[in-house]
Amino acid sequence: MRPMKLAIAGLTACSGCQLTLLNCEDELPELLARCELVYFPLAESGNVLEVQFDAALVEGAVSTPKDLELLFKLRNASTHLVAYGTCALFGGVAAMNNGLNTRQELLQSVFGTGGCLPESFAPAPLANFVSVDAAVTGCPPEKHEIVEMVAALAAGTLPPARHYPVCTECRSRENLCLLLEKRQLCLGPVVQGGCNARCPATGIVCEGCRGPVREANVAQELELLLERGFGKDEIERRMSRFKPEWDYGQRR
Repeated sequence: MRPMKLAIAGLTACSGCQLTLLNCEDELPELLARCELVYFPLAESGNVLEVQFDAALVEGAVSTPKDLELLFKLRNASTHLVAYGTCALFGGVAAMNNGLNTRQELLQSVFGTGGCLPESFAPAPLANFVSVDAAVTGCPPEKHEIVEMVAALAAGTLPPARHYPVCTECRSRENLCLLLEKRQLCLGPVVQGGCNARCPATGIVCEGCRGPVREANVAQELELLLERGFGKDEIERRMSRFKPEWDYGQRR
């Protein structure tokens, strides 16, 4: 069986998702035996897009014409396109201030008002522009989920999706509940699991970096936090850190 032709690229992002893949040091030899890294600018030079890929892992939100051009090229050249990380899937940190200021104001706050501002628009997830076949969430994703995705793609399939919240993993580890018992602003009930409750296990509240779990009862979470004395603005600001748009009136 021929190796899978793989592209790995970044748009508006910090490159942390791509670096996490490179940090899978124990697993990389086996993965590389199954994959041919045809396009990976972060890791090697001389990359070209004039080929067809079996799969493309794309990190980051779309916020510039160059981002959009690259995304279209990768979509057209790839059998499977994977939203790689929270920014690619939900907009992430890049999009957290989309609703607070105009794009012009945000650009001026960074680059000043005296010169020519770069061409840019409000950061948005990949699915706003192209069809997405699969996703690996997280900021950055967990190593085991990256390996799982690449191995599944190389085998011609996709890994099973996880549809349980961080709270499920928290309870399985017998952690003290930071939301109910410590009365802290923890987003575990509405956030996608898969991280083995990494933060709550060390006494740090879930910040929502993996995005919402499917069928999350956001309205109930909001009500619960309001009852514990947190302000609505504070709650929404925390929730929008990694996913800018939540349906706060949703009930399941």
